[in-house]
Amino acid sequence: MDDLDRAILAQLRKDARTSISSIAGDLKVARATVQHRITRLENDGTIVGYTVKVNPGSSPNVVRAIMSIATEGNTAKSVVTRLSGSPNVVAVHSTNGKWDLIADIQADSLEEFDKAINEIREMKEISSSETNLLLSTYSF
Repeated sequence: MDDLDRAILAQLRKDARTSISSIAGDLKVARATVQHRITRLENDGTIVGYTVKVNPGSSPNVVRAIMSIATEGNTAKSVVTRLSGSPNVVAVHSTNGKWDLIADIQADSLEEFDKAINEIREMKEISSSETNLLLSTYSF
């Protein structure tokens, strides 16, 4: 990956719907060059998909939280696999320090949130956890 690839990725991160022609114009390269680079980045697995960013304020009743998770032994990988099957877990991050994983959790109500975190806490591979509700989001 070179500087041009990184510049293309930066443009796509800002707006994945930006046209190839617009990216090419901004970066002062041929449209075919940008198309080729994007195709290569998709084929080599660098770009794994395109998504929509939703303003957190557009769903004011959604309960959002992060759960810090410590796992038993070398079970983090299996915990990630199990968490990926939960409809309330929107992302899982590995980390260093006290916690092994950070789960991003969303629910439509406090009752649904309570059920989701209790199901996670019951996993035998999890030795401890700490959950923090997200109150406000500041996007940059």
